[in-house]
Amino acid sequence: MFLDTVLHRNPELVAFATELHDSGAIPPDTYVMDLDAVESNAALLAREADRLGLSLWFVVKQIGRNPELIEAIARHIPRFAAIDPPEARLLHATGAQAGNLGHLVQIPARALPEMLAWRPETVTVYDLENARAVSDAATRLGFVQDVLIRLEGAPGAVYAGQEGGVRLDDGVRLDADVRSDADVRLDAGVQRGTGVRRGTGVLLDGDGTERPGGTGGSGRAAASSGLDGLDAFLDEAERLPGIRVAGVTAFPCVLCDPETGEPRPMPNFALARRAIDRLAARGHTDLKLSAPSATSMATLPLLARLGATHGEPGHALTGTTPLHAVDHEQPERPAYVYVSEVAHTLADGRPALYGGGFYARGGAQEALIPRTGARLRVEDAPAANIDYYRLLAPGDARVGDTAVLAFRTQIFVTRSTVAVVSGLSSGRPKLSGRYDPLGRPY
Repeated sequence: MFLDTVLHRNPELVAFATELHDSGAIPPDTYVMDLDAVESNAALLAREADRLGLSLWFVVKQIGRNPELIEAIARHIPRFAAIDPPEARLLHATGAQAGNLGHLVQIPARALPEMLAWRPETVTVYDLENARAVSDAATRLGFVQDVLIRLEGAPGAVYAGQEGGVRLDDGVRLDADVRSDADVRLDAGVQRGTGVRRGTGVLLDGDGTERPGGTGGSGRAAASSGLDGLDAFLDEAERLPGIRVAGVTAFPCVLCDPETGEPRPMPNFALARRAIDRLAARGHTDLKLSAPSATSMATLPLLARLGATHGEPGHALTGTTPLHAVDHEQPERPAYVYVSEVAHTLADGRPALYGGGFYARGGAQEALIPRTGARLRVEDAPAANIDYYRLLAPGDARVGDTAVLAFRTQIFVTRSTVAVVSGLSSGRPKLSGRYDPLGRPY
């Protein structure tokens, strides 16, 4: 997906990653991360956000929660959004400041005293029970905690496994309204990759461009219950002594078109804007609207124009948003490659690479064999199977050859090694550390 981009923008990384594997310094199934490029990308994003009056919370799950990379990013973007409690603990231990906790994964009640003691800028809550738990813990600690309300996504605009949140309306149909407000095409009946675009839902996960599933959110076309709407939630939450309602968030708010890479606001963004208006009408002030997903140099002006206060850069830190796959001149520089090795060759001539790091929605397309210069097609593999190996189309490769790939990843769900290299920008590269996919050093 990103092989052309990284060869065009960061060929030094490809060359040094090949050298490291050929020499035995790194094993197959290793992501090689360019520390200099990551820090440079963070600095770019921080300057642009400051120019636009936006705040940023950085995200690191996709780069393996790596402490060296966290330190480099935090020099420019001090605050983080932690996806789950283990990630929050590592980020805190590395010295970064807590921006938003509880999104995407809620903080278990027993962990709240520990994490609220860090004095996070905000904590995201999905429902009244979690709001009460945060209020109780903050009260015992002697302060009032700002919270963001996670909104239930528009129908069809939420990933499976990420459902939940407070419903915006009591009995108001959301689908047609948010479609027009967000200016997002959600056409029916288009088949692509391993997913289907249908109704108001989108599932285009075969091409590396993340897309929500067709039955996301509540799975209903209308919000119908007055018991769990935003106003009903606020009637109770405003009475809780240990929290202040500080704004809203939703996910995803922006995604990239799978063909052009063009970033577009999703229906959830429109929901968040409507919710902010509702909060303001009730007298809430100093409100935050965090609009995560696809935050990058290309989308920061869009966030500012549509009223967001916060973005959450993740893949932009490594120059690997879907836009970077089609536009090699985006400001962020590609900052990682995946290195493997030909393990064996099938009778029909297809080389098999060692696996372990092939993310199901990564969009891997080609593998470069540096010894010969061959670029071999990566064959599709069912997401339901473990990636012990990944097959390539037949070509000029033999057992033991290094293979270099570049595709979208979420390292924290792999079993890969992460090798951090520094000095590429000055022509003096070195391997500075090796880590597991959860940021623990070897």
